[in-house]
Amino acid sequence: MRKATSTNALNEKHIIDTCGMAVSLRVIGGRWKPAILCRLIYNTMRYSELKKDIEGISERMLVAQLRELERDGIVRRIVYAEVPPRVEYEITPLGHTMRSMLDAMAEWGSMHRDLNDQRQKEAEVEVA
Repeated sequence: MRKATSTNALNEKHIIDTCGMAVSLRVIGGRWKPAILCRLIYNTMRYSELKKDIEGISERMLVAQLRELERDGIVRRIVYAEVPPRVEYEITPLGHTMRSMLDAMAEWGSMHRDLNDQRQKEAEVEVA
């Protein structure tokens, strides 16, 4: 944990206070949050379903990312009083407002990946 008065913390606070894009990226940024949101935007899912569906994520990281999304009001955790306990996660109404942004990011990411694949193929042909 860094000190709130460190230069890095103060710079981050200034960026968050002045740039909406920085806030968005803070909320959805990281390796695993997009994968979690991609699944939950369409369905309510149990923890075990998320764990199974997101290849490579550790339990510790899944829990941490879900807690951050819950803290930011994007995901809701629903605990059912059953034996064994059942926990589900769903997108909140605030999370649903991100749908168009997430769709646009997915579309742009696919386009960028395809362009990079094309450039790589062209570079391989030039070398050969």
